[in-house]
Amino acid sequence: MKHPHTTLSVSAVFRYIIATMWILLAGYANAHQTSTGYLNLDTKDMQINKGQIQLRWSDLETSLALGDNTVKQLLLAEIQSQQTAVVSYLKKHMHFMVEQSPCIITFTPPLQVSEHFDEHYMVANFNWSCPIESEQLTINYSAIFQQDNAHSLLIYVEDNNSSVSGVIKKEDESFVVDFTQASQWETFTLYVYQGVLHIFMGIDHILFLIALLLTCALSREEQHWKQATNNKSVYKNAAWIVTAFTLAHSLTLTATAMELIVPNSRWVELGIAISVLLTALNNIWPVIIRLGWITFAFGLLHGMGFAGVLGELGLARDQKLLSILSFNLGVEVGQLMILIIVLPLLILASKRNWYQQYGVKIGSAMIALIALSWSVQRF
Repeated sequence: MKHPHTTLSVSAVFRYIIATMWILLAGYANAHQTSTGYLNLDTKDMQINKGQIQLRWSDLETSLALGDNTVKQLLLAEIQSQQTAVVSYLKKHMHFMVEQSPCIITFTPPLQVSEHFDEHYMVANFNWSCPIESEQLTINYSAIFQQDNAHSLLIYVEDNNSSVSGVIKKEDESFVVDFTQASQWETFTLYVYQGVLHIFMGIDHILFLIALLLTCALSREEQHWKQATNNKSVYKNAAWIVTAFTLAHSLTLTATAMELIVPNSRWVELGIAISVLLTALNNIWPVIIRLGWITFAFGLLHGMGFAGVLGELGLARDQKLLSILSFNLGVEVGQLMILIIVLPLLILASKRNWYQQYGVKIGSAMIALIALSWSVQRF
């Protein structure tokens, strides 16, 4: 006898899967839309110091009501033509103070262009000086928050002997740099947070993991996907996939961040896109059934990609290894969060004939098309 209140209908499972894929596709369309700014300061003598702030140009366009200048075709001249407005905006929303005394910030044109996560960023360099010497510096910052509550500013401050990392969010709008109390715990929490954040920003990494998991609750019999009869083997397959991916990208993330290897970022990004494409196609036309080794091999590429993100964040000079390990831990936490969400849905779906016959192929085909588009764009 069936119990309607405990049996999940085919249509319900289908809706769950479609909702999951919709989230993924939405993430694809906005893969790198999280608003993050970068502030780097050099405080070597606390008299005349150098600094640099990078803000996403699309955020500044919105904040300054400049209109859409087609970001994908952005030219350096477009940013420099708005230099007066940008500098005025920054002076209004960024201030430094030492013991309640304001510091002087002098911007040094011209503005430049950088790129993070396929997004164009405005780069502004400046000199700054404070009226008195102090071990503490208060950074007040309020740019972009009015337009985007989720905006954050990553801070990296360095002097002759140590460095401090931090983040300003809307609820803070200030950060106190204190070299006498530079905390390893603050560094740890900052880089763990950034690791979690960037696994969710990196939709290519997410789709690679999803493509690997699509068949972990199935077995291959007579050239067809069938439900795995042993739940133990399902969890074993998922654990092996996650472990192989973790080991691989941990190796190359650490080696790249420590500059033991210096890969070409363009080819790394292309390789990541191709890895997603091949993994998805392997679900449709299986060549490799045991995915552990292919996961490990492609995971090496993904680790280099994570290292590129970590390189953009900067490493605390006196806490470099802690920064790397913390960021890597954050990536693992984010990865496990995805696994906890997705795996139960796939186990439920694997019990249905439609998923065995069509679901895997449709999901894999969607991922393959996205990855193919990435491959063409990154080539």
